[in-house]
Amino acid sequence: MGPAIVCEGETEVALSLFRSGQDLMDTQQLTPSSLPPYSQEWYASMKALLGEGPCRQLGIYAIPDDFVLSVVIPVYNEFKTLPVLLERVRAVPIRKEIVLVDDYSRDGTRQLLEEYAQKDWQDPLNTIVVEFHEHNQGKGAAVKTGMGKATGGVIIIQDADLEYDPAEIPRLLQPIVEGRADVVFGSRFLGDQPHRVLYFWHYCGNKFLTLLSNCFTNLNLTDMETCYKLFSRKVIKDIQPKLTQKRFGIEPEITARVARAGYRIFEMSISYNGRTYAEGKKIGAKDGFQAIWCILRYGLFD
Repeated sequence: MGPAIVCEGETEVALSLFRSGQDLMDTQQLTPSSLPPYSQEWYASMKALLGEGPCRQLGIYAIPDDFVLSVVIPVYNEFKTLPVLLERVRAVPIRKEIVLVDDYSRDGTRQLLEEYAQKDWQDPLNTIVVEFHEHNQGKGAAVKTGMGKATGGVIIIQDADLEYDPAEIPRLLQPIVEGRADVVFGSRFLGDQPHRVLYFWHYCGNKFLTLLSNCFTNLNLTDMETCYKLFSRKVIKDIQPKLTQKRFGIEPEITARVARAGYRIFEMSISYNGRTYAEGKKIGAKDGFQAIWCILRYGLFD
């Protein structure tokens, strides 16, 4: 079956072609070791097999050879999940700078990060940078520290709690790499990605905060509070020095600042494996009220 008869809207057909293309590549000994994912050669081969439409649907595209993605990971008491999360981030087949910022953890995470800082990773795709706060300040402060240390062409915020899947990062990155977006939000409420069913009132709270934020930013986001936010280098240079919120108010503050600056914002669906409070979830009602204040504060004033 040739790619010329495939309609761009037929995702199942595109997936079938993708698998067939992978089989054909294997028979021709064009393995990932010979064609690194997201390289120009890999994309050219997949485009020739599938066509441009299916490639776009499946997130198959080329990333420049000199591109580096900075993954900023704020960390606070994540001893159980951090090792697994770090391995999943490292497994993303893109050259990365992983910036881990410990916000004065007290459960053994800090000692683990001290080991990471001294370790010789011998990993051509990943550089590990570790920063430490000398007292607990909050997620927003850790994000700002990480953004200040990041040097990549694009920066993404990644929580350390395994609620968000790093395997989805390449798909989220595509609009920025292709020059169509300056900022990308990964939405838990857009599309048909898997979503763990949990707290109804948290869902209502998220929807209310997003709606209130949209009223002040004139955006039509579906998930303002999402962790997965990606920024081009020029956006980070603009907003990072201005950030003031030290806790979870960082989400509405960032949203207001990128909206006011007129940056091109895309939103893409993501999966979500939320935690219960027994499993370590940290955000609470107090943070919700703080978010309302931040929406009003940054929506009305710079």
